[in-house]
Formats: sequence, structure tokens, C-alpha cells
Amino acid sequence: MRNLASPRVIKEILSEYEFRFSKSLGQNFLVDEGALAGILSGADISEDDCVLEIGPGFGTLTQRLCGAAKKVVCVEIDKTVIPILEENLKDFDNFEIINDDVMKIGIKSLAEEKFGTENVKVAANLPYYITTPIIMMLLESKVKFKSITVMVQKEVAKRLCASEGTKDFGAISLAVQYFCNANYLFDVPNTSFMPPPKVTSTVVRLDLLDKPRVSVKKEEMFFKTVKASFAQRRKTLLNALSNAGFSGFSKAEISEILKNIGIDEKRRGETLSIDEFARLADALTK
Repeated sequence: MRNLASPRVIKEILSEYEFRFSKSLGQNFLVDEGALAGILSGADISEDDCVLEIGPGFGTLTQRLCGAAKKVVCVEIDKTVIPILEENLKDFDNFEIINDDVMKIGIKSLAEEKFGTENVKVAANLPYYITTPIIMMLLESKVKFKSITVMVQKEVAKRLCASEGTKDFGAISLAVQYFCNANYLFDVPNTSFMPPPKVTSTVVRLDLLDKPRVSVKKEEMFFKTVKASFAQRRKTLLNALSNAGFSGFSKAEISEILKNIGIDEKRRGETLSIDEFARLADALTK
């Protein structure tokens, strides 16, 4: 079995299949034994786990996952790497490759079909151009993932793990807090990839909660309120919410609502805790 973490092996595959990396698909393949071991360790993959991998590329991480997990299902959008994956992983009988767009495939039905009631963890080196949409899709899917361990751009990792009052705190930070506990694991230099990206990467693990961190009347209103509060970061909370055009509320009415729940209308969104956002969303829910 070829070691897919070897730059020499990757170069051989590139030549053999006349493969060209796609910038539009964010193809930067990990070739770092230490980082691969760190992902498996951080994700705590065991023989009792089933794993969903998104964007396996040539199968560098997949090779390690198959050696550690009960079952691995990979979703890969690029049809040109499918024969490469099949050849590279031919020694394993516990994996399946699905050639499709993970954003369109219907992740809940996929999980039910492929994993049933098994423990499922997500492990992936996500393409940077679509990292946040993929993470939000996974969190909002209602699939009972045990955890989501992904490599993302360092700046994104900071936002995923940020707390209120910090410059990195934003709508995605609140979404992560709502659904899970975030753990910043370790950084990976750009020299660990082929071809090397222009940024440093970071591995994070999101441990999903049994239920959302806060209870709200309408989840849709909670996220609408969060999004509006961060749409114009330099605006006060009152102006941000007013400019968002919450149906049925005038600026004066929003001011009164903020006053009634004890939130200063001059505060900005990044200063509010998730509990305050929950109170605000409930107050705006008719």
C-alpha cells in the first residue's frame, strides 16, 4: 500500500493520471504525517466509529481513517479523482465513495442510509472556499454527529472558537456556540500541503450538544436576529436591527424592546452573549 502522505507518491500519482490541481475546488492535499496523526487523535477515531469525510482528494486522510474506523463514507465533488481514490484505497473494504456535491446531496438522508443508528463523526480537510457553508449545513442538518473535526483556514478557526467581546466573534461563532462546544486543536503550516496554500491552517473539533445551548421560541428568529446584528458590525444594535427591517417593528418599538429586556441599544452585536441573543430573539418573536 502506497503511503499517500509522501510527496514523492503524490508526484507519482500526478504523473500517472496526468492530474492537475483545481484552484476553483480548493485542492491542497495534506502530506504531513504529524498533522494526519493529530487529526485522528483529535477526532478520537476508534473501531466503533463511522466517519463521514468531505473532500478526500487522493485519500491521504481517508487511508488513515479506514485503518482506524469501522466504516468511512467519502463525498467527493471532483469526478476526476474517483478512479484515483478507488485505486489508492483498494486494500480497504470498509469505505464508500460518493461522487456528488455535499451541499446538494441531502446530508440527513445520506447519514440515515449509510450509517443508520451508528455513531458518526465527521473528519475532513475542508476546501477553504466553502468552509463556512459546509459547517453550517452540518450543524443545521439535525444529524446526531458525535463530533465534527475539520481543518480550516486559521482565521476561520478563530471565528469558530471566538467568545463575545473579541474581534473574531461573529454570526458563525454564535451558531457554533448554539449547537456545540468548540475546541481549537493545532495549527498546520502551509508547507504541509501540496500544493502549499498561502495561509496557515488549523484543526478544530466541534462536539455537538445533546440539545441547543439556549432555548428559544423560534430558532429561525434567533439566527435572523444574530445575522442582522452582525450585518453591519460598526452599527449599534438598535440601528443594525432597524436597518434589517424586522417586519412589524419600528425603530422606536425595537428601542423599547431592548430597554424592556435590559440590553443597552447602543451596544454592538459582538458584545452580546448567546443568552442575551436568545432573550432578544424571543422578545422579537410574535
